Amino acid sequence: MLPFSAPRPESIHHRLHDFAKLALVKIFAHPYATVCDLYCGGGLDPEAWAGIQIGRYVGVEVPASGLSEIEENWESHRKDYSAEFFEADPCSESFETQLKEKAGQVDFVCCLQNLQLCFETEESARRLLHSVSSLLKPGGYFLGITPDSSTIWAKYQKNVEAYHNRSASMKLNIVPNCIRSENYMITFEVEEEKFPLFGKKYQLKFAHDAVAETYCLVHFPSLIRLAREAGLEYVEIQNLTEFYDDNRMQFADMLMNAGPNLLDSKGRLVTRSFDVLGLYSTFIFQKPDPDAGPPLATPLLENNYSQEEDSSSRLTLSQTAARWIADEKTAPVMVQTPAPTEAPLGLGKISEQKGILGPGPPDLRFAEAV
Repeated sequence: MLPFSAPRPESIHHRLHDFAKLALVKIFAHPYATVCDLYCGGGLDPEAWAGIQIGRYVGVEVPASGLSEIEENWESHRKDYSAEFFEADPCSESFETQLKEKAGQVDFVCCLQNLQLCFETEESARRLLHSVSSLLKPGGYFLGITPDSSTIWAKYQKNVEAYHNRSASMKLNIVPNCIRSENYMITFEVEEEKFPLFGKKYQLKFAHDAVAETYCLVHFPSLIRLAREAGLEYVEIQNLTEFYDDNRMQFADMLMNAGPNLLDSKGRLVTRSFDVLGLYSTFIFQKPDPDAGPPLATPLLENNYSQEEDSSSRLTLSQTAARWIADEKTAPVMVQTPAPTEAPLGLGKISEQKGILGPGPPDLRFAEAV
Protein backbone atom coordinates (compact mmCIF):
# COMPACT_ATOMS: atom_id res chain seq x y z
CA MET A 1 0.00 0.00 0.00
CA LEU A 2 1.32 3.45 -0.91
CA PRO A 3 1.12 5.80 2.07
CA PHE A 4 0.89 9.52 1.75
CA SER A 5 3.94 11.48 2.73
CA ALA A 6 3.84 13.49 5.96
CA PRO A 7 0.59 15.47 6.18
CA ARG A 8 0.86 18.73 4.32
CA PRO A 9 -0.36 22.04 5.73
CA GLU A 10 -3.42 21.95 3.51
CA SER A 11 -7.09 22.30 4.20
CA ILE A 12 -9.13 19.18 4.83
CA HIS A 13 -10.75 19.17 1.39
CA HIS A 14 -7.37 19.15 -0.36
CA ARG A 15 -6.16 16.20 1.70
CA LEU A 16 -9.39 14.27 1.22
CA HIS A 17 -9.48 15.00 -2.51
CA ASP A 18 -5.85 13.92 -2.93
CA PHE A 19 -6.60 10.71 -1.05
CA ALA A 20 -9.60 9.94 -3.27
CA LYS A 21 -7.66 10.56 -6.49
CA LEU A 22 -4.82 8.28 -5.42
CA ALA A 23 -7.15 5.55 -4.15
CA LEU A 24 -9.14 5.44 -7.40
CA VAL A 25 -6.05 5.36 -9.60
CA LYS A 26 -4.42 2.62 -7.50
CA ILE A 27 -7.38 0.35 -8.19
CA PHE A 28 -6.87 0.49 -11.95
CA ALA A 29 -3.10 0.92 -12.25
CA HIS A 30 -1.01 -2.10 -13.17
CA PRO A 31 2.61 -2.67 -14.26
CA TYR A 32 3.53 -1.41 -17.73
CA ALA A 33 0.23 0.47 -18.11
CA THR A 34 0.13 3.56 -20.30
CA VAL A 35 -1.78 6.34 -18.52
CA CYS A 36 -3.09 9.62 -19.92
CA ASP A 37 -3.76 12.28 -17.28
CA LEU A 38 -6.11 14.97 -18.63
CA TYR A 39 -5.74 18.39 -17.01
CA CYS A 40 -2.63 16.99 -15.33
CA GLY A 41 -2.01 20.16 -13.32
CA GLY A 42 -4.93 19.12 -11.12
CA GLY A 43 -4.07 15.42 -11.02
CA LEU A 44 -1.71 13.46 -8.81
CA ASP A 45 1.74 14.83 -8.01
CA PRO A 46 4.90 13.06 -9.22
CA GLU A 47 5.60 11.47 -5.84
CA ALA A 48 2.19 9.80 -5.86
CA TRP A 49 2.61 8.47 -9.41
CA ALA A 50 6.11 7.21 -8.52
CA GLY A 51 4.58 4.75 -6.07
CA ILE A 52 2.06 3.41 -8.59
CA GLN A 53 3.23 0.75 -11.01
CA ILE A 54 2.84 2.16 -14.51
CA GLY A 55 5.02 2.04 -17.61
CA ARG A 56 4.30 5.31 -19.40
CA TYR A 57 2.71 8.59 -18.36
CA VAL A 58 1.13 11.06 -20.80
CA GLY A 59 0.24 14.42 -19.26
CA VAL A 60 -2.17 16.76 -21.04
CA GLU A 61 -2.87 20.34 -19.98
CA VAL A 62 -4.69 23.17 -21.73
CA PRO A 63 -2.67 26.07 -23.21
CA ALA A 64 -1.68 28.91 -20.88
CA SER A 65 -1.84 26.65 -17.82
CA GLY A 66 1.86 26.53 -17.01
CA LEU A 67 2.64 23.17 -18.62
CA SER A 68 6.37 23.94 -18.63
CA GLU A 69 6.34 24.28 -14.84
CA ILE A 70 4.42 21.02 -14.52
CA GLU A 71 6.94 19.27 -16.75
CA GLU A 72 9.90 20.70 -14.82
CA ASN A 73 8.36 19.45 -11.59
CA TRP A 74 8.06 15.98 -13.08
CA GLU A 75 11.60 16.02 -14.39
CA SER A 76 12.92 16.86 -10.92
CA HIS A 77 11.59 13.56 -9.53
CA ARG A 78 13.20 10.20 -10.12
CA LYS A 79 10.80 7.93 -11.98
CA ASP A 80 10.78 4.31 -13.11
CA TYR A 81 8.62 5.10 -16.13
CA SER A 82 8.75 7.43 -19.12
CA ALA A 83 6.72 10.62 -19.30
CA GLU A 84 5.50 12.88 -22.10
CA PHE A 85 3.58 16.13 -21.96
CA PHE A 86 1.22 17.76 -24.46
CA GLU A 87 -0.31 21.22 -24.45
CA ALA A 88 -3.79 20.58 -25.83
CA ASP A 89 -7.44 21.14 -24.98
CA PRO A 90 -9.32 17.82 -24.65
CA CYS A 91 -12.53 19.64 -25.63
CA SER A 92 -11.14 21.05 -28.88
CA GLU A 93 -11.65 19.70 -32.36
CA SER A 94 -7.87 19.56 -32.90
CA PHE A 95 -7.14 17.31 -29.91
CA GLU A 96 -7.21 14.01 -31.78
CA THR A 97 -4.85 15.44 -34.40
CA GLN A 98 -2.46 16.76 -31.77
CA LEU A 99 -2.29 13.38 -30.02
CA LYS A 100 -2.77 11.12 -33.04
CA GLU A 101 0.46 9.25 -32.23
CA LYS A 102 -1.17 8.10 -28.97
CA ALA A 103 -4.41 6.93 -30.56
CA GLY A 104 -5.47 3.52 -29.28
CA GLN A 105 -2.39 3.15 -27.03
CA VAL A 106 -3.66 4.16 -23.59
CA ASP A 107 -4.75 1.65 -20.93
CA PHE A 108 -6.64 4.20 -18.89
CA VAL A 109 -7.40 7.90 -19.14
CA CYS A 110 -7.98 9.79 -15.92
CA CYS A 111 -9.62 13.17 -15.41
CA LEU A 112 -9.21 13.80 -11.70
CA GLN A 113 -10.07 17.46 -11.49
CA ASN A 114 -11.85 19.23 -14.33
CA LEU A 115 -14.59 17.11 -15.90
CA GLN A 116 -17.12 19.66 -14.66
CA LEU A 117 -15.47 22.42 -16.71
CA CYS A 118 -16.33 20.47 -19.87
CA PHE A 119 -20.06 20.61 -19.16
CA GLU A 120 -20.55 24.24 -20.02
CA THR A 121 -21.94 23.11 -23.38
CA GLU A 122 -23.06 19.78 -24.80
CA GLU A 123 -20.57 20.09 -27.66
CA SER A 124 -17.56 20.52 -25.34
CA ALA A 125 -18.62 17.48 -23.30
CA ARG A 126 -19.14 15.46 -26.49
CA ARG A 127 -15.70 16.39 -27.83
CA LEU A 128 -14.05 15.48 -24.53
CA LEU A 129 -15.53 11.99 -24.59
CA HIS A 130 -14.60 11.43 -28.23
CA SER A 131 -11.06 12.56 -27.39
CA VAL A 132 -10.91 10.03 -24.56
CA SER A 133 -12.26 7.24 -26.74
CA SER A 134 -9.67 7.96 -29.43
CA LEU A 135 -6.84 7.46 -26.93
CA LEU A 136 -8.04 4.26 -25.27
CA LYS A 137 -7.14 0.73 -26.23
CA PRO A 138 -10.08 -1.66 -26.53
CA GLY A 139 -10.82 -2.68 -22.95
CA GLY A 140 -9.32 0.55 -21.55
CA TYR A 141 -10.95 2.71 -18.90
CA PHE A 142 -11.91 6.34 -18.48
CA LEU A 143 -12.10 7.28 -14.82
CA GLY A 144 -11.97 10.24 -12.50
CA ILE A 145 -13.59 12.33 -9.80
CA THR A 146 -16.08 15.16 -10.18
CA PRO A 147 -18.43 17.10 -7.90
CA ASP A 148 -21.52 14.99 -7.28
CA SER A 149 -24.33 16.87 -9.00
CA SER A 150 -26.93 14.63 -7.38
CA THR A 151 -25.83 15.57 -3.87
CA ILE A 152 -25.41 19.27 -4.68
CA TRP A 153 -28.76 19.56 -6.46
CA ALA A 154 -30.57 17.60 -3.74
CA LYS A 155 -29.17 19.96 -1.10
CA TYR A 156 -30.33 22.87 -3.22
CA GLN A 157 -33.80 21.33 -3.49
CA LYS A 158 -33.93 20.93 0.28
CA ASN A 159 -33.28 24.64 0.59
CA VAL A 160 -36.07 25.34 -1.88
CA GLU A 161 -38.47 23.09 0.02
CA ALA A 162 -37.64 24.62 3.39
CA TYR A 163 -37.91 28.13 1.96
CA HIS A 164 -41.34 27.56 0.46
CA ASN A 165 -42.58 25.81 3.58
CA ARG A 166 -41.64 28.86 5.60
CA SER A 167 -43.20 31.22 3.07
CA ALA A 168 -46.30 29.25 2.06
CA SER A 169 -48.60 32.21 2.60
CA MET A 170 -46.39 34.64 0.73
CA LYS A 171 -45.96 34.98 -3.03
CA LEU A 172 -42.24 35.42 -3.49
CA ASN A 173 -40.44 34.90 -6.79
CA ILE A 174 -37.02 34.29 -5.25
CA VAL A 175 -35.68 30.83 -4.45
CA PRO A 176 -32.64 30.32 -2.20
CA ASN A 177 -29.47 29.96 -4.24
CA CYS A 178 -26.93 29.23 -1.53
CA ILE A 179 -25.93 26.00 0.25
CA ARG A 180 -23.88 26.35 3.41
CA SER A 181 -22.12 24.00 5.78
CA GLU A 182 -19.24 24.37 8.22
CA ASN A 183 -16.88 23.21 5.48
CA TYR A 184 -18.05 24.96 2.32
CA MET A 185 -20.49 27.32 0.63
CA ILE A 186 -22.08 26.72 -2.78
CA THR A 187 -23.75 29.58 -4.61
CA PHE A 188 -25.65 29.19 -7.89
CA GLU A 189 -25.22 32.01 -10.40
CA VAL A 190 -28.81 31.84 -11.62
CA GLU A 191 -31.76 31.00 -9.41
CA GLU A 192 -33.91 28.34 -11.05
CA GLU A 193 -35.75 25.21 -10.01
CA LYS A 194 -35.05 23.00 -13.04
CA PHE A 195 -31.71 21.35 -13.71
CA PRO A 196 -30.35 22.41 -17.13
CA LEU A 197 -28.43 19.60 -18.77
CA PHE A 198 -25.43 21.83 -19.51
CA GLY A 199 -24.07 25.16 -18.35
CA LYS A 200 -25.56 25.18 -14.83
CA LYS A 201 -22.88 27.24 -13.11
CA TYR A 202 -22.16 27.58 -9.42
CA GLN A 203 -19.36 28.78 -7.16
CA LEU A 204 -17.81 26.43 -4.62
CA LYS A 205 -15.79 27.93 -1.77
CA PHE A 206 -14.32 25.82 0.99
CA ALA A 207 -13.66 27.15 4.48
CA HIS A 208 -10.31 28.98 4.68
CA ASP A 209 -10.05 29.29 0.88
CA ALA A 210 -9.43 32.83 -0.31
CA VAL A 211 -11.61 32.63 -3.43
CA ALA A 212 -14.43 30.52 -4.83
CA GLU A 213 -14.05 28.28 -7.90
CA THR A 214 -16.66 28.38 -10.67
CA TYR A 215 -17.90 25.03 -11.99
CA CYS A 216 -20.75 23.54 -14.00
CA LEU A 217 -22.91 20.74 -12.67
CA VAL A 218 -22.30 17.44 -14.48
CA HIS A 219 -25.64 15.98 -15.53
CA PHE A 220 -24.94 12.27 -15.11
CA PRO A 221 -27.59 10.92 -17.53
CA SER A 222 -26.16 13.19 -20.23
CA LEU A 223 -22.64 12.05 -19.36
CA ILE A 224 -23.70 8.42 -19.81
CA ARG A 225 -25.52 9.20 -23.06
CA LEU A 226 -22.61 11.10 -24.60
CA ALA A 227 -20.13 8.48 -23.45
CA ARG A 228 -22.11 5.78 -25.23
CA GLU A 229 -22.16 7.91 -28.39
CA ALA A 230 -18.34 8.03 -28.15
CA GLY A 231 -18.08 4.25 -27.73
CA LEU A 232 -17.62 4.20 -23.95
CA GLU A 233 -19.81 1.98 -21.78
CA TYR A 234 -20.91 2.95 -18.30
CA VAL A 235 -19.32 1.03 -15.42
CA GLU A 236 -20.05 3.02 -12.27
CA ILE A 237 -20.75 6.44 -10.79
CA GLN A 238 -20.43 6.37 -7.01
CA ASN A 239 -20.42 8.97 -4.27
CA LEU A 240 -17.03 9.13 -2.54
CA THR A 241 -18.51 8.30 0.86
CA GLU A 242 -19.84 5.03 -0.58
CA PHE A 243 -16.58 4.47 -2.47
CA TYR A 244 -14.67 4.73 0.80
CA ASP A 245 -17.10 2.44 2.66
CA ASP A 246 -16.82 -0.18 -0.08
CA ASN A 247 -13.01 -0.05 0.00
CA ARG A 248 -12.42 0.80 3.66
CA MET A 249 -10.31 -2.23 4.48
CA GLN A 250 -7.94 -1.41 1.63
CA PHE A 251 -7.68 2.35 2.08
CA ALA A 252 -8.35 3.20 5.76
CA ASP A 253 -4.64 3.22 6.64
CA MET A 254 -3.88 5.43 3.65
CA LEU A 255 -6.53 7.96 4.69
CA MET A 256 -5.24 7.93 8.27
CA ASN A 257 -1.81 8.85 6.91
CA ALA A 258 -3.34 11.73 4.94
CA GLY A 259 -3.87 13.73 8.11
CA PRO A 260 -5.27 13.68 11.65
CA ASN A 261 -8.93 13.63 12.63
CA LEU A 262 -10.28 12.38 9.32
CA LEU A 263 -11.47 9.01 10.68
CA ASP A 264 -12.74 7.73 13.99
CA SER A 265 -11.10 4.93 15.95
CA LYS A 266 -12.92 2.30 13.86
CA GLY A 267 -11.80 3.72 10.54
CA ARG A 268 -15.11 5.39 9.73
CA LEU A 269 -15.40 8.87 8.27
CA VAL A 270 -15.92 11.58 10.87
CA THR A 271 -18.67 14.13 10.20
CA ARG A 272 -16.56 16.73 8.44
CA SER A 273 -14.82 14.11 6.27
CA PHE A 274 -18.22 12.70 5.30
CA ASP A 275 -19.48 16.20 4.52
CA VAL A 276 -16.55 17.02 2.22
CA LEU A 277 -16.19 13.63 0.50
CA GLY A 278 -19.95 13.55 -0.02
CA LEU A 279 -19.65 16.46 -2.45
CA TYR A 280 -17.75 14.29 -4.95
CA SER A 281 -18.28 11.10 -6.91
CA THR A 282 -16.19 8.73 -8.96
CA PHE A 283 -17.03 7.97 -12.58
CA ILE A 284 -15.80 4.97 -14.57
CA PHE A 285 -16.40 4.04 -18.21
CA GLN A 286 -14.87 1.33 -20.38
CA LYS A 287 -14.13 1.11 -24.08
CA PRO A 288 -15.41 -2.37 -24.98
CA ASP A 289 -12.98 -4.96 -26.27
CA PRO A 290 -14.85 -7.18 -28.73
CA ASP A 291 -12.17 -9.87 -28.43
CA ALA A 292 -12.32 -10.11 -24.64
CA GLY A 293 -15.99 -10.83 -24.15
CA PRO A 294 -19.32 -9.04 -24.17
CA PRO A 295 -19.05 -5.31 -23.30
CA LEU A 296 -20.33 -3.96 -20.04
CA ALA A 297 -23.90 -2.79 -20.52
CA THR A 298 -24.79 0.85 -20.09
CA PRO A 299 -28.16 1.11 -18.32
CA LEU A 300 -31.10 2.09 -20.49
CA LEU A 301 -31.91 5.54 -19.21
CA GLU A 302 -35.58 5.45 -20.10
CA ASN A 303 -36.31 2.65 -17.64
CA ASN A 304 -37.16 3.07 -13.96
CA TYR A 305 -34.69 1.43 -11.62
CA SER A 306 -34.89 0.40 -8.03
CA GLN A 307 -32.63 2.30 -5.63
CA GLU A 308 -32.27 -0.69 -3.32
CA GLU A 309 -29.53 -3.26 -3.67
CA ASP A 310 -28.17 -5.85 -1.32
CA SER A 311 -24.73 -4.47 -0.55
CA SER A 312 -23.54 -7.86 0.70
CA SER A 313 -23.87 -9.25 -2.83
CA ARG A 314 -21.77 -6.54 -4.49
CA LEU A 315 -18.05 -6.77 -5.14
CA THR A 316 -16.15 -3.65 -4.14
CA LEU A 317 -14.80 -1.54 -6.97
CA SER A 318 -11.24 -2.66 -6.24
CA GLN A 319 -12.26 -6.33 -6.25
CA THR A 320 -14.12 -5.89 -9.52
CA ALA A 321 -11.23 -4.05 -11.18
CA ALA A 322 -8.76 -6.68 -9.98
CA ARG A 323 -10.96 -9.42 -11.45
CA TRP A 324 -11.25 -7.60 -14.79
CA ILE A 325 -7.49 -7.07 -15.02
CA ALA A 326 -6.70 -10.64 -13.97
CA ASP A 327 -9.23 -12.07 -16.40
CA GLU A 328 -7.87 -10.01 -19.28
CA LYS A 329 -4.31 -11.15 -18.57
CA THR A 330 -4.62 -14.79 -17.56
CA ALA A 331 -7.94 -16.29 -18.51
CA PRO A 332 -8.58 -17.60 -22.03
CA VAL A 333 -12.26 -17.71 -21.13
CA MET A 334 -13.96 -14.87 -19.31
CA VAL A 335 -15.24 -15.70 -15.82
CA GLN A 336 -18.94 -15.15 -16.04
CA THR A 337 -20.90 -13.83 -13.09
CA PRO A 338 -24.69 -13.78 -12.89
CA ALA A 339 -26.18 -10.68 -14.44
CA PRO A 340 -27.66 -8.37 -11.80
CA THR A 341 -31.41 -8.27 -11.72
CA GLU A 342 -31.38 -4.63 -10.63
CA ALA A 343 -29.59 -1.53 -11.85
CA PRO A 344 -26.40 -0.27 -10.19
CA LEU A 345 -26.93 1.53 -6.92
CA GLY A 346 -28.06 5.11 -7.26
CA LEU A 347 -29.48 5.07 -10.80
CA GLY A 348 -33.14 5.11 -9.85
CA LYS A 349 -35.26 7.20 -12.24
CA ILE A 350 -32.07 8.56 -13.75
CA SER A 351 -33.81 9.77 -16.90
CA GLU A 352 -36.26 11.97 -15.03
CA GLN A 353 -35.28 15.63 -14.61
CA LYS A 354 -36.43 15.57 -11.02
CA GLY A 355 -34.49 14.91 -7.86
CA ILE A 356 -32.42 11.88 -8.73
CA LEU A 357 -29.66 12.64 -11.21
CA GLY A 358 -27.22 9.94 -10.17
CA PRO A 359 -25.73 8.73 -6.91
CA GLY A 360 -25.51 10.57 -3.63
CA PRO A 361 -26.04 9.95 0.07
CA PRO A 362 -29.26 7.95 0.56
CA ASP A 363 -30.91 10.64 2.70
CA LEU A 364 -30.49 13.13 -0.17
CA ARG A 365 -32.10 11.01 -2.89
CA PHE A 366 -35.46 12.56 -3.73
CA ALA A 367 -38.17 10.66 -5.52
CA GLU A 368 -39.74 13.85 -6.82
CA ALA A 369 -38.68 17.42 -7.38
CA VAL A 370 -39.74 20.08 -4.93
